Amino acid sequence: QVQLVESGGGTVEPGGSLRLSCTTSGINFKLYTMNWYRQATGQQRELVAHITSNGSTDYADSVKGRFTISRNNARSTVFLIMNSLKPEDTATYFCNVRDRGSLFWGRGTHVSVSS
Repeated sequence: QVQLVESGGGTVEPGGSLRLSCTTSGINFKLYTMNWYRQATGQQRELVAHITSNGSTDYADSVKGRFTISRNNARSTVFLIMNSLKPEDTATYFCNVRDRGSLFWGRGTHVSVSS
């Protein structure tokens, strides 16, 4: 059974930082591309960043230079380090993985950026 659990969200002021974690179980984590998505209220879910099994990364233009995705295969965990946060980064952040044709999602962790 594939499970993903996000954590690390919270409320920060503009310019602040947060580190999100997504811990997985039920998959051979090191073999999979992992993705972070976010969904703001009333908006569609959007891809924020992904990291492949060999460590290659890519980011949405809106977060390039501010967010960093990384992984710890020994802990089956993917991270999203978010710096220079802006109010428009406010959203619920989800991690996901595709396993044998099925998409699996965590429940998300909420990030609020406000003064």
